[in-house]
Amino acid sequence: MKRVFQLPQEELPKRWYNVLADLDQSLPPPLDPRTQEPVDPKALLALFSRECIAQEVSTDRFIDIPEGVLEVYRLWRPTPLFRAVNLERRLQTPARIYYKYEGTSPTGSHKPNTAVAQAYYHKVEGTKRLTTETGAGQWGSALSFACHVFGLKCLVYMVRVSYEQKPYRRIMMEVYGAEVVPSPSPNTAAGRRVLAENPNSTGSLGIAISEAIETSLNEPGTKYSLGSVLNHVLLHQTIVGEEALLQMEMAGEFPHVVVGCVGGGSNFGGLILPFFREAKKRQRLVEFLAVEPIACPSITKGEIRYDYGDTAELTPLIRMHTLGHRFVPPPIHAGGLRYHGMAPIITHLVEEGVVKAVALDQVDVFEGAVVFAQCEGIIPALESAHAVRAAIDLARDCAKTGEEKVILIGLSGHGHFDMAAYRDFLEGRLPRLTTSPVSQA
Repeated sequence: MKRVFQLPQEELPKRWYNVLADLDQSLPPPLDPRTQEPVDPKALLALFSRECIAQEVSTDRFIDIPEGVLEVYRLWRPTPLFRAVNLERRLQTPARIYYKYEGTSPTGSHKPNTAVAQAYYHKVEGTKRLTTETGAGQWGSALSFACHVFGLKCLVYMVRVSYEQKPYRRIMMEVYGAEVVPSPSPNTAAGRRVLAENPNSTGSLGIAISEAIETSLNEPGTKYSLGSVLNHVLLHQTIVGEEALLQMEMAGEFPHVVVGCVGGGSNFGGLILPFFREAKKRQRLVEFLAVEPIACPSITKGEIRYDYGDTAELTPLIRMHTLGHRFVPPPIHAGGLRYHGMAPIITHLVEEGVVKAVALDQVDVFEGAVVFAQCEGIIPALESAHAVRAAIDLARDCAKTGEEKVILIGLSGHGHFDMAAYRDFLEGRLPRLTTSPVSQA
C-alpha cells in the first residue's frame, strides 16, 4: 500500500486558482466606513502592493505565478501528500485518510506560500519595509523569511499572549532579521489606547492588525502585509490544493470530505478551492468541513455582516462572519485561530451551503493531535490539530456505519514550537475553554 505521494519538482503548478471566476455571484465589496460606498481599489495603495490589489478584484480564473516566486517555492514545494495508514488501523475504520502536509516549508507551515508572493511584489514595486501582525507566529515567521529573501525590512506585532507562550517563534523571526514587538504595545496610538483600558491585555489579532496598519500609514517606504482573510491571500494558497488534486489522482482517489482548520480562512481556502472547482466540473458531491476553536467560533457563533478587520477601525468594512472587531478571545494555545472574522470567500461558501463548520474544545483537539502523532510520527501544529481531530471523528463514524469515505486533511504545519502546550495537556493542566461570545460593534 503506497503511503507517500510526491510530485516531481517539474510538475510544480505554475498558476494560482482564482475562485472569484467561478462563484455564482460576486462578493459584496469592501465599504468605506465614512461613506458606506465601495472602496476604490486605488485607496488601498497606501497599504498593499499594486499587484496584490489587482489580484484582490480580478475575475481571471488562473493567475500566473512569477518565476521569482516559483524559484523560492522550489526550496520546499511540491509538498507531500500522505495516506494515514497507521491512523486508519488505530481507528479500525474503513475510511481512507490522506493529509496534505505543509510543515516542510522553511518556517514549518503553509504561510510562506503567500508571504513569498507578497514580499516579491513589494520588492518589485520599491517597498523598503513591511509591517504585519501575527498570532502564534507562523505568519510572522513566514513574512520575516520572505522579507529576508527579497531584501526587505520587517516589523512584526505579535499578540502578547503568543509572544509569551511561544518565544522560539519570536526568535525564529529575529533570526531572519525581523523586529518583533509584543502587542498591544506603547509604540502606537492603537496600542496605547488598549493598554490604558487594560494594562494586562493579552492582545488579539485585531489589535495587532491596528498597530501594524498604523505604523505602515505613518512611516514612508513602509507597507502592510496580511496573512489571511483577503482574496489575494487565499489565491496564493491555492498552490496547496492544486498540488493535492494531482496527488490524489496519483492515489487513484477523489475525496468525499476535505477538512481544514479556520482562523481567517487562508489555509482552508487554499486547500478546498481547487477541489470545489473540480467537484463542480466532475459533478461530484464533496463535503468541505471548516474546523474552528470553540473559544473563537466566528462561523458557528458569529454574525454575517459588515465589520472592521481590526480593533482600531483602520480597515475598510468587510462583509464576513464576525464576533465583533473588539472581541478578545480566551488565550488558547492555537493562536493562529484567534481572529474575530472570516475570509469573505469562506463566508460566501458557507452561505451557499458548500462549506460546513464545527467548533471544537482545545482538550479534545489535543487528544486527537496526540493520537495522530503516535500513529503518523508528525506532531501537528495546534491549529492543524483542529482539522485532525475532526477527521478522526469522521473516521470513527465510518467505523460505526461501515462507510468507506475518502477523507483529506489539510495539515497546515508542524507543532515543534508548541511543546509547552503539549506539556500542559499531557500533565493535565490544560483547561477546557468555552465562550458565549456576544458580537460587538
